[in-house]
Amino acid sequence: MSAVTVNDIHSELNETVVGDVVPVESLESIQEAISGAGAAGTPVALAGGRHAMGGQQFCAGGRLIDTRSLDRVLAFDEERGIIEVEAGIQWPALLDYLGPTRWAVAQKQTGADRLSIGGAISANVHGRGLIMKPLIDDLGGTPRVMMLNGGEEDNNAFLFRDGYAATVEAKVDAGEWELVDDQFVPGWGANGEGQQIMEQVLADNNNKVDAVFAANDNLATQAINALEAAGVGPVPLSGQDATAAGIQQIILGQQTMTVYKPIQAEADVAAKAALALCAGEDPTAIDSEFEFASIGIQAEDGKPTDTPTGEGVVPYLAETPVGVTVDNIMDTVIADEFLTIDEICTGDTADTDFCKENG
Repeated sequence: MSAVTVNDIHSELNETVVGDVVPVESLESIQEAISGAGAAGTPVALAGGRHAMGGQQFCAGGRLIDTRSLDRVLAFDEERGIIEVEAGIQWPALLDYLGPTRWAVAQKQTGADRLSIGGAISANVHGRGLIMKPLIDDLGGTPRVMMLNGGEEDNNAFLFRDGYAATVEAKVDAGEWELVDDQFVPGWGANGEGQQIMEQVLADNNNKVDAVFAANDNLATQAINALEAAGVGPVPLSGQDATAAGIQQIILGQQTMTVYKPIQAEADVAAKAALALCAGEDPTAIDSEFEFASIGIQAEDGKPTDTPTGEGVVPYLAETPVGVTVDNIMDTVIADEFLTIDEICTGDTADTDFCKENG
C-alpha cells in the first residue's frame, strides 16, 4: 500500500492520510478491492465527488475506493423518463446526457454539482423543493425498508411503531415500497439486541436494505453499526429522542433524522392540564402556545383513539413532535437549549463543517 493524502474538495477541512486509493470501474474490481482489504484487515471507505454537507469522511490508514470511473449510463427509457446509471456518475455528466432529451432532474443538492449520484442516493439528499418527496422515492425499482421497533414489553413501542408504520404500510400496500422485516427489539436494545437483529436481517436479505425506521436513536445507532459492518450505506435512517449521539450521527451523515419532543411544550401542557384537573375543569380544553391534540388511549390495549371520550378511553394530550435534520439542528435542539454545541461537537463530529461553522 502507498499512503495518499485526501481531503474534502470543497471545505478542505478533512485532510486524511489513507493507506491507498483504489479506482474501480466494474463490480468485479469492487469485489477485488474489498476482499483484498478484508484479507489485510484494512478498513474501507468510499468516495466519488469527495464532498458531503457534513464533510466527506475517510478512514485514516484505510483503503479509499474511488468510484469516479463508474460513470456510465447503462439504460434510458426516454418514454417513461427512467434512467439507469452507475453509482460514480456525477450530476453534470447526467445532466449533459439528458440535455438533448425532454427530461431533466426534479431535485439535487444545492451549493455543489460535482457530486456522485450514488452518494446522493445513499445520503437521501434534498434540494430546495421542500414539498417534494424524499429522493429515495425517485429511485427506480422498489425500495426495501425495515422497521426496527422498541421492546414489546413497553406500550410506547407500539405507539411509536403506529406512527411510522402508517407511512410504511401505505407505501407497501401501494406497491411503492417492500417491507423487508418488522421486528420488536427486547428491552429496546439495552444489550445490543437491535444490532444483532439488524445483522441477521442483512444476512438473510443479502444486505438488500434500502432504508430503516428505528424507534429511537439508540436503535438507530445499533442499525448503523450493523450496516457499517456489512459494508452497507449510509441509507435513509430515522430515529427518535434527539439524543446527542443521534444528532452526531445526523451531522456525520449516518442518520437522516430524529424526532424531537420539546420539553418546554411538554411542561407547559402538562402543567396547564394539572391545574385544570385541580379546578375541576376539562384538561382537554386548555390553551397553550404549543401545538397539541386531544386524543385518547384505550385502557384495555393502549391503542390511541380519535377522541378523548368514550367507554374505556383515557384522555391523552398529544404534543406535536419536531423532525430534526442537519438543516434545522441550530433552530431546534440548540435554540431550545435541549443540547449544546459542546455536547454535540466531540470526537469525529468536531471535525465536520457543521461544528467548525457553529462551534
